[in-house]
Amino acid sequence: MSNFSSLETIPEHVAIIMDGNGRWAQKKGLPRVFGHKEGVRRVREIVQASIKFGIKILTLYSFSTENWGRPPKEIDFLLTLFKRTFEGEIEDLKKQGIRAKVIGRRDEKIKPILKEIELLENETKKGKILDLNIALNYGGRKEIIDSFKNILKKGICDLSLINEKVVNDNLYLSNVRDPDMLIRTGGEMRLSNFLLWEMAYTELYFTKVLWPDFKKEEFEKALKNFAKRERKFGRVKTNAKI
Repeated sequence: MSNFSSLETIPEHVAIIMDGNGRWAQKKGLPRVFGHKEGVRRVREIVQASIKFGIKILTLYSFSTENWGRPPKEIDFLLTLFKRTFEGEIEDLKKQGIRAKVIGRRDEKIKPILKEIELLENETKKGKILDLNIALNYGGRKEIIDSFKNILKKGICDLSLINEKVVNDNLYLSNVRDPDMLIRTGGEMRLSNFLLWEMAYTELYFTKVLWPDFKKEEFEKALKNFAKRERKFGRVKTNAKI
């Protein structure tokens, strides 16, 4: 269990770029797909840890729109892995009070697993303990474009009516608190087109630990780092000298 003294130190919404599965496997002399399998195990652990730590929203970057450029065999494996995982985790998610939602474009590319996505969302929609958002076939720039397309479809053409709330209301994660913290594993220090609109004031945490090795202890280390930060949102302290 966490030894945090106050829930005020816990970010309500944590987003994670789960990077390093392939490199983890290659370091062990294994095919990349073994890293993806281990990555799913780590997701289970971090989801359970999120509940224990009191996190309310967890958003995981699982597959980007750019990832379709990977080798066909790896993509086929990942789609099968998503399908089996979505089917196999439903009962556990329901027992834990987790509401799952898949965000991203639902186009022809994910048609093979669309049935499983819809089943996952419908079966877990009553969960109230943790909102688990899975970014699949997701791109941050495409999300912003799709938001404006949705606005136009609703007939909102008066420029004076376009504001941040209107854009927010038409994002994939509409009416959801922006991430308080982003964690990226694997050593890279970039956003990689993830939640570009939503992360205007998100606290960023980068670690060299590869995702399959990012266990509960590493997660707690990241949360403790967050707890030490002072979030100003562009403001200054009221007692600061100007």
